[in-house]
Amino acid sequence: MKGDRVEIVVDTNDGSRAYEIVATRAGRRVEVTIGRGVVEVAEVTRTGTPVRTARFMASRLLALVEHPVPRPPEPGETL
Repeated sequence: MKGDRVEIVVDTNDGSRAYEIVATRAGRRVEVTIGRGVVEVAEVTRTGTPVRTARFMASRLLALVEHPVPRPPEPGETL
Protein backbone atom coordinates (compact mmCIF):
# COMPACT_ATOMS: atom_id res chain seq x y z
CA MET A 1 0.00 0.00 0.00
CA LYS A 2 1.23 3.51 -0.74
CA GLY A 3 3.46 4.76 2.07
CA ASP A 4 4.60 1.33 3.28
CA ARG A 5 8.35 1.35 3.67
CA VAL A 6 11.23 -0.93 4.61
CA GLU A 7 14.36 0.41 6.29
CA ILE A 8 17.58 -1.57 5.81
CA VAL A 9 20.84 -1.01 7.73
CA VAL A 10 23.92 -2.69 6.25
CA ASP A 11 27.40 -3.10 7.75
CA THR A 12 30.16 -1.57 5.66
CA ASN A 13 33.86 -1.80 6.42
CA ASP A 14 33.93 1.79 7.66
CA GLY A 15 30.63 1.83 9.61
CA SER A 16 27.04 1.29 8.57
CA ARG A 17 24.78 2.57 5.86
CA ALA A 18 20.99 2.92 5.82
CA TYR A 19 18.68 2.40 2.83
CA GLU A 20 14.94 2.83 2.49
CA ILE A 21 12.51 1.36 -0.04
CA VAL A 22 9.06 3.02 -0.14
CA ALA A 23 5.84 2.17 -1.97
CA THR A 24 5.56 5.49 -3.81
CA ARG A 25 2.22 5.17 -5.62
CA ALA A 26 -1.24 3.84 -4.92
CA GLY A 27 -1.48 0.11 -5.58
CA ARG A 28 2.20 -0.57 -5.03
CA ARG A 29 3.62 -2.57 -2.15
CA VAL A 30 7.00 -3.50 -0.73
CA GLU A 31 7.98 -7.19 -0.62
CA VAL A 32 10.91 -8.73 1.27
CA THR A 33 12.43 -12.03 0.11
CA ILE A 34 15.16 -13.87 2.01
CA GLY A 35 16.98 -16.83 0.52
CA ARG A 36 20.43 -18.32 -0.15
CA GLY A 37 22.25 -15.63 1.82
CA VAL A 38 20.62 -12.74 -0.04
CA VAL A 39 17.91 -10.36 1.14
CA GLU A 40 15.89 -8.75 -1.65
CA VAL A 41 13.56 -5.81 -1.06
CA ALA A 42 11.36 -4.79 -3.99
CA GLU A 43 8.64 -2.26 -4.69
CA VAL A 44 6.11 -4.05 -6.90
CA THR A 45 2.94 -3.10 -8.75
CA ARG A 46 -0.47 -4.74 -8.33
CA THR A 47 0.42 -7.28 -11.01
CA GLY A 48 3.71 -8.18 -9.32
CA THR A 49 6.04 -6.37 -11.72
CA PRO A 50 9.09 -5.06 -9.82
CA VAL A 51 9.63 -1.31 -10.10
CA ARG A 52 12.60 -0.89 -7.78
CA THR A 53 14.75 -3.66 -6.29
CA ALA A 54 17.58 -3.71 -3.75
CA ARG A 55 19.69 -6.78 -2.86
CA PHE A 56 21.91 -7.19 0.17
CA MET A 57 24.10 -9.97 1.51
CA ALA A 58 22.38 -11.41 4.58
CA SER A 59 25.71 -11.67 6.42
CA ARG A 60 26.13 -7.87 6.15
CA LEU A 61 22.60 -6.99 7.27
CA LEU A 62 22.38 -5.29 10.68
CA ALA A 63 18.65 -4.46 10.68
CA LEU A 64 15.60 -4.77 8.48
CA VAL A 65 12.55 -2.90 9.76
CA GLU A 66 9.15 -2.86 8.06
CA HIS A 67 7.03 0.27 8.61
CA PRO A 68 3.46 -0.32 7.40
CA VAL A 69 1.12 2.64 6.98
CA PRO A 70 -1.58 2.64 9.69
CA ARG A 71 -4.75 1.25 8.15
CA PRO A 72 -8.19 2.66 9.07
CA PRO A 73 -10.33 0.22 11.07
CA GLU A 74 -12.71 -1.99 9.10
CA PRO A 75 -16.45 -1.25 9.40
CA GLY A 76 -17.72 -2.83 12.61
CA GLU A 77 -14.21 -3.28 14.02
CA THR A 78 -13.52 -1.79 17.44
CA LEU A 79 -10.18 -0.45 18.59
